[in-house]
Amino acid sequence: MESGGHETGGHGTSTNWLAVLGPGILFASTAIGVSHLVQSTRAGALVGFGLLWAVIAANVAKYPFFEFGSRYASATGQSLIEGYRSLGKGAAWAYFIIATGTCFFVMGAVGIVTAAFLDNLFGASERLQINATPGLAMGVFLCATVLLTVGRYRALDSLIKWIAAVLLLSTVVAFGAAWMNTPVQTVPSPPPDFTPWEGAGLAFLIALMGWMPTAVDLSTWNSIWTLERIKQTGYRPSLRATLREFNLGYVISAVLAVMFLGMGAMVLYAHGTELPQGTAAFASGIVRMYTSVIGDWSAWAIGAAAFSAMLGTCIACLDGYSRALARAVASLEITTTPLQRLERFSLMGVAAGALFLILAFPSDIRTLVDVATTLSFLVAPLVAAANWYLVSHQGFPASSRPPKWLHVLSALGMLFLLGFTGLFLFQ
Repeated sequence: MESGGHETGGHGTSTNWLAVLGPGILFASTAIGVSHLVQSTRAGALVGFGLLWAVIAANVAKYPFFEFGSRYASATGQSLIEGYRSLGKGAAWAYFIIATGTCFFVMGAVGIVTAAFLDNLFGASERLQINATPGLAMGVFLCATVLLTVGRYRALDSLIKWIAAVLLLSTVVAFGAAWMNTPVQTVPSPPPDFTPWEGAGLAFLIALMGWMPTAVDLSTWNSIWTLERIKQTGYRPSLRATLREFNLGYVISAVLAVMFLGMGAMVLYAHGTELPQGTAAFASGIVRMYTSVIGDWSAWAIGAAAFSAMLGTCIACLDGYSRALARAVASLEITTTPLQRLERFSLMGVAAGALFLILAFPSDIRTLVDVATTLSFLVAPLVAAANWYLVSHQGFPASSRPPKWLHVLSALGMLFLLGFTGLFLFQ
């Protein structure tokens, strides 16, 4: 029986579960955004079910390295970032460089997609006859920054749970309707000239798997949110309860990824429909995919749900990066600034850097998304190896170490990440 945490307080079982619920849902929210709404749907729209294997394989291969974040926090009471520091200053600097090198691209991609869905919801670009997405992105980042500064983790936790519930319901309904309208067996096979092993096909494959379900370096957020949830509730669950809650979020994320790819295949690919290139038009195409199977009456509701999902992702990513970068700086001991103040500085810095990239790529949503997701995939093996070591070495509590099957899956996951990274670099 796994242990490593302590159950405190005289709560009943259902109350205990509600006290634990939070970090896994936050994880699912960060994943559901760009990787699902954008990349999974694009995969289905481009080649039908031809890349279903990649979505499933990426979710399975990366699972251990995300699980280790929750496992480490529960067993040690520290985040993975403090764990990296325990490996030496070089490891801490490596994580800091990886995080700062990718955060602006990641947040830029998330921000521009969020703004695009907001633009679609209110038709700002169409009414003003200009590309309103950059201006809307500024508003999104401003609101998110204020919310996180004032409400902090409690506000984030409450908001994400409602958003996740709405998106889950609407996606399940849309997927069921799509299946009834266009059965899976009627979806055409991928075109004979499509290959994911070279050229543009490989580039898209790596971009798809880079954030499927999300970037491996964001596993540090699991550990931070686990600690924040304990601080918020005053309840420290057992390792088993912590992992059960994380697994719930991970499974929801994986199932939704398959559903988004399926809708892209059944609604778009099967009928020869392509997703538009422009930002607002791209978001409009995603919403039309839903409404084409549910009905035009649902356009406003689906548009609001899609924007809410992306807003939740945007807020969660800003929170995750601000906390992770602040802890990374604190672990390097290069300043005596209190952690909470470092988090505020990081929050504003990440938002400002992301906005700069959005202004540089105001029209082509795919370029920014593909750059961000590809960078995430290329750094994944380094972070995965560090996570695996932290929960396996002799200093980690023996009762909390991963079981043998998880070590086997970790080895297979490392081969998966290294193999595709090598293939991409070689090509």
